[in-house]
Amino acid sequence: MHRFSPFEEFFDMKWFAIPLLLWFGTLAIQAQNTFSDDAYLLNAYLSNDMDVWKAHIDSVVDLPYEYGYCAALMETDREAARRYVKRFHQHVEQAKNSLPAGHYKMYKSAAWVYELRLHESFHPAKALQWAKEAVSEAPEDPLTLTYCGMALFYAPKPFGSKKDALGYFLRAEKQFASSEWYNCWWRAATLMYISQCYEKQGDVQKAIRKANSILAEYPDYQFIQTVYLPLLRSL
Repeated sequence: MHRFSPFEEFFDMKWFAIPLLLWFGTLAIQAQNTFSDDAYLLNAYLSNDMDVWKAHIDSVVDLPYEYGYCAALMETDREAARRYVKRFHQHVEQAKNSLPAGHYKMYKSAAWVYELRLHESFHPAKALQWAKEAVSEAPEDPLTLTYCGMALFYAPKPFGSKKDALGYFLRAEKQFASSEWYNCWWRAATLMYISQCYEKQGDVQKAIRKANSILAEYPDYQFIQTVYLPLLRSL
């Protein structure tokens, strides 16, 4: 399945998750918490071209992409994952004073989960606590809402549920509509999670309608087009 969350690695990870930005052209670290080159990087997400994301985060430190790339490496290259996770955690700490409190807790939680995953251990209660603290700091922020939704989506019972996750994803979808993050891959992923929540709760037709609406907006979304929608239609 095509997903983007550090929690996937503990439960059902098939693809990946987000980053920060270091500018190596100078000696100064310039941490960013925005989605730069949105169209180019969004298209890479839609076509699952992680080489584009690697080139991006190797040239600049961009929090909303380093996070996702780390999850991809968990699945494909554990040694490289150790290097990138260590760097991601360093970037999160370096950006602590410039990040909104909710975003710092969100990225901190992700970095902590990645490092635990590399040591084959996990404590969902703690991870969920941080995810919910991120939302409490920024209750109308679509990124923190989506992150908490992902945490609940992948957490085993009794820590999480698809119903609770859906509530956060729907809140995030609403907030994306008027957000600076509207044209980023994170929104596309959130819409995909909404469809998956419907499916997991047994409403396949609603999941199909949502998947079709996603393709209407993102016709190049390869996972939805070639994997997920055909799967839904076979159920």
